[in-house]
Amino acid sequence: MSVIQPRNTVSDFVLDRLMEWGVDTVFGYPGDGIGAFDGALARADHDDLPLRYIRPTHEEICGLMATAYAKWTGRLGVCTATSSPGAFHMLNGLYDAKMDNQPVVAVIGQQNLASLGSGYQQESNLERTFADVGAYVQTIVTPEQAQVVVDRACRTALTHRQPCVIVIPHDVQAMTREEPPQRMEVSRSSSAPTSTAIAPPSDELRRAADVLNAGKKVAFLVGAGALGATDEVLALAEKTGAGITTALRGKDVVPGDVPYNTEQLGLLGTLPSYKMMQECDTLLMIGSNYPYGGYLPATGQARGVQIDLRPSQLGVRYPMEVTLWGDAKTTLQALLPLVEQTADTSFQDTTAERMREWEGVLAALAQNEAEPINPRQVFHEMNERLPAGAVVTCDAGSTADWYGHHVRLKRGMRGDLSGRLATMLAAMPYAVAAKFALPGRPVVCTIGDGAFQMLGMNELITVKKYQHLWENKQLVVLVLHNDDLTQVSWEMRTEDGNPRWTGSQAVESVDYAAFAETLGFQGLKVTDPSKVGEAWDAAFAYDGVTVLDVHTDKNVPPLPPHISFKFAANMAEALLKGDPDEWDVVKSSAKALVTQKAAEVKEALHLGDDDDA
Repeated sequence: MSVIQPRNTVSDFVLDRLMEWGVDTVFGYPGDGIGAFDGALARADHDDLPLRYIRPTHEEICGLMATAYAKWTGRLGVCTATSSPGAFHMLNGLYDAKMDNQPVVAVIGQQNLASLGSGYQQESNLERTFADVGAYVQTIVTPEQAQVVVDRACRTALTHRQPCVIVIPHDVQAMTREEPPQRMEVSRSSSAPTSTAIAPPSDELRRAADVLNAGKKVAFLVGAGALGATDEVLALAEKTGAGITTALRGKDVVPGDVPYNTEQLGLLGTLPSYKMMQECDTLLMIGSNYPYGGYLPATGQARGVQIDLRPSQLGVRYPMEVTLWGDAKTTLQALLPLVEQTADTSFQDTTAERMREWEGVLAALAQNEAEPINPRQVFHEMNERLPAGAVVTCDAGSTADWYGHHVRLKRGMRGDLSGRLATMLAAMPYAVAAKFALPGRPVVCTIGDGAFQMLGMNELITVKKYQHLWENKQLVVLVLHNDDLTQVSWEMRTEDGNPRWTGSQAVESVDYAAFAETLGFQGLKVTDPSKVGEAWDAAFAYDGVTVLDVHTDKNVPPLPPHISFKFAANMAEALLKGDPDEWDVVKSSAKALVTQKAAEVKEALHLGDDDDA
């Protein structure tokens, strides 16, 4: 019979304080440098405290899952790892939090105090290592200091929307907890949360309203920072007659069935979004740090207003006339009464009509023949079947193209990916984290075979371990099986004018459906395009985990809605240099171009679907 010691250490205090900040889940991986803290986690579990410990298969996944948990819940994400080897593994997940503005606290182990500076095994300067990624990085060296370090890390993470790092040497982890004494050099801090419901001053709101009221062709660009403000965004769009486009991470802010929502802007976007930005006279950016300035209006074309909770992101992408520092919901609620109701909805109506036509283009593109299956068809048919409340994740490879083009998240659905970091690795950790954060919802992970071999296949082991905890056990993992790092192959051609190089791009073929079956999951291999819909029906009818191993064509082009001269010239140069898939690329690209351009011509000539063009 094991003996559990009393909960009276610094590590126990840190966990208790994290729970005061609303933390209910810790994603961690053990090791000797964090051993005493792991012991405190065991004691918390033994005492049935409201804190669960989830151990994925790698420290990097811990960081990614903590970031995703923060995204799905809006609360602190927490991850733990041992000293230098585990800590270094976790860095990529913490950079995901930094780049996507998420509140995450990492608790990292360190060697004993007496060994620091001696070059001891696994000793490294962790404060220096994490200085770039962390908004606050601090080592706890005495029990009295623990309170202020934990409080400051949590408060900074939540108010600045950034990751923070707490380093605890191994011997300090096991020291007896102490309340901070009333002494001049000791801080006694607070765990009371700080409100981020911030609205700008009334005179700045008035200036912003004047700009919007003067606009005749108003365009909204909405990002993930507007999450929770859907009703306010739509109410302002109705008042101003605006069209709405979203950044990729803002996809679930505006319902996909809103007629004047043109979905994404840019390479992964739509032609109506591109045209809206080319024609608007007023631009309102809400909760977005959209980086691709070439897709925004020309300088001097549009008057600009921007709303963002992070002041460092204001006015850095477009020469805005008014910048409002505040959270999206509170600021929009204060702005709405100042904005006049327009009677002219012609710009919004034109935008909606263009989007209706574009949806027809996408449906046609999804039906183009491919060898063996068109990946667009896979996403198009998934979108038609997404269950209510579904959560959809994707990696940053070619799945992001098809996710942006074909998925329409209705109200109540969620969707996300690693945005600014654009890592291929996040799709599966995000999906698994969603099952812990939103256990009553079905989750769909869309992932390429390259990313699946990185951090996908091993995370199915984590799923096997924890799926019994989930209220809704439905998790569908779509693997686009084309034996290629497809997005990079296309980037080689279109960005650098280089042919695809098999040496770097080929992915070893694996029977992913059979692998899923070895873990007791449903595995479905699909090689026939006529069976795609049937496979989705089977997956969504199954109360458990399904891996859809769909063999798709790597040469179906993720063509942007507007093809620049540079894009076309680089593509031609790559083919002239001897791309190994030259003929298949040309053939697939020609089909896509004909489909896309024919639809645009039909729109210009006002031809109906039954007309003979």
